[in-house]
Amino acid sequence: MTGVKSLYFLGLVLMGLAAIHADEQVVGGVSQLEGDSRKDALTLLDATLTQLATGDGPSYKAINVTSVTGQTVSGTLYTYEVELNNGSDKKQCTVKIWSQPWLKENGTNIRIKCAGDDGELDRTW
Repeated sequence: MTGVKSLYFLGLVLMGLAAIHADEQVVGGVSQLEGDSRKDALTLLDATLTQLATGDGPSYKAINVTSVTGQTVSGTLYTYEVELNNGSDKKQCTVKIWSQPWLKENGTNIRIKCAGDDGELDRTW
């Protein structure tokens, strides 16, 4: 009977610890970015949109970012809900940037899907 009580007590302790750490980011889990993490993600968005414009991609500028999430997946996958302006048109879009900064080539992938558009822009460099 002592073993059952010890197991029950251990279970309660583990559940308490899980509750205390529930608000921390879990590897592989998606989390809303705030503070410096959000600021860094927005800087990455601007830099990536600028890089996209230097190639054969469209020239977008982020006007209003309503949501930024991050997910650790062999690098970091950032997802932005954002209003983009290409100079003549404003669109509500989802932008995903997968960053693997340790790679010399193909370390950044951007995908842009805008409301009302059939296709999705997908570029890697």
